[in-house]
This record gives sequence, structure tokens and C-alpha cells, in this order.
Amino acid sequence: MAFKEKYSITPSYLTSPSRRRSGLLMSPGVKFIVAHDTGNPKSTARGNRNYYENSRDEMSASAHIFVDDKEIIECIPALTNLKPEKAWHVLYGVPTDNQLFGYNANDAAIGVEYCYGDNINADESYRKYLWVIAKICFTYGLDPASSIIGHCFLDPKRKTDPVTGLLQSRRTYDQFLKDIVSEFNECTGVAADEYAFTSNPGTGKVLHRLNIRKGAPTTKADVIEIASPGATVAYTGFIKNGEPVNGNAKWFKNEAGNYFWSGAIG
Repeated sequence: MAFKEKYSITPSYLTSPSRRRSGLLMSPGVKFIVAHDTGNPKSTARGNRNYYENSRDEMSASAHIFVDDKEIIECIPALTNLKPEKAWHVLYGVPTDNQLFGYNANDAAIGVEYCYGDNINADESYRKYLWVIAKICFTYGLDPASSIIGHCFLDPKRKTDPVTGLLQSRRTYDQFLKDIVSEFNECTGVAADEYAFTSNPGTGKVLHRLNIRKGAPTTKADVIEIASPGATVAYTGFIKNGEPVNGNAKWFKNEAGNYFWSGAIG
């Protein structure tokens, strides 16, 4: 089984040995993935990597991969070098990683950081984030439905990532987990569930800025048009099993075969 190589991963390793990158190999290997966000809106993958390098001897905190809309940067070996090293991305004192997976995250989990903010295309950053996590699952034989955990669930008293970053583009953690499975299936050739279309032509008035998505009822699909508030949009029917946005999975389909979320029109 092959994996679809949609994007490239840029290796830009931190200096080793240093406090950011010890050079120690993961032991006993990659067993799960921790999803993070940077907690620093508008910071880029390159900017975060450079900050780590410039402060490499100041603190023992790091992650393997940073993702934004332009780049996927690996600063500690994880995918571009299949001798993955430890990164310091979860406190050793928290117990949940051991309870759920049997290992400390720093010893056996790859940490992936999501970049977000007004200067970052959230859809493209999210697509890359899903893809690289799915690729980690494929590379190390992990189940995409059960091998990912958000940092906030391992250290809930201190951390809110990646929930905070996802919320910036109205995405939920639960949908994120489902999207990882969908991405994994797409990239490994597993057929996706079909959408149940109901023909019911009509029009609606745009209540909020409306993204019209290319060919699929999901925020993973490309935005090909934006309708402004007050505009009238026509549709040929709807589906009720698209990606839920704020709990609403109904999307309208237009004559061109593109989709827009029902919650943004009245």
C-alpha cells in the first residue's frame, strides 16, 4: 500500500546536542502522536523553527514538526530521517500519556505543531496538518483512529492546544480527529463514504461571508468563490452528511457541483 505524497517536508534540523534537541533516539519507537498548536497566532513554521534554533541552549522545550500554509518543517528527525529522536513537547510529570498509551510522550510520540493566525491561510495550513499526521500514521503503522491525542488532554491544567488553534477557523477537535482518518483513507486509496444528495432547487441569502467549496462538502476542499453577506446564492439540492460545522452537517450543492455550508445562509 502506497501513501499519496501531496506535500513535501523540509528537514531543517536544530543543532544537536542542545537543550532543544538532545539527539537521543525515541525508545521504544513511535507509538502515538501529540497534536499541538503554537499558541502564538501569526507565527509561521519557519519563524518557530528559527526561534527554537536561536534559543537552543536556553530551555528544554521542542517539537518535531511545524506546519503552516506554506511549509511543513521538520526540526527534529521524525519522518525525513527514519531514526526518530526525542523532543520535549509534553511534561514528564503528567500521567495521562502513560495511562492511555503506556509511554511518556517525549519518549514515544511525535509532536506536530499547527500554525494559525490572520496572516496564515487556515484551510491550507489545516490540510497540511492533517496530511502530515496521516503520513506519520502510515510510516509507523499507527491507527489513525486511535493514535492521536491533543496536548490539552495530556496536560489540561496548563494547555489548550490544539483546540485553540482549530477554533480560530471554527473547527472542532472531534472533527479534526475524523478528518485525520479521512485523510489517511484518501491517501491510501480507501474509498470515502458517498454523500446522500437530495434534489431540492432553491435560493438563499448569505448571512455571513460564505466560502463556496470545490466539489466536496468539507472545509478541506478548496475555496473557489466567496459570497458576501446579502448576496443571493442558488442551489440544486443538499446533503445532510457533510462535514459538521458547529454541529450542522447540512450543505447545499450548486449547479457547478460545488458546495456551501447551510449555516451561513437564510
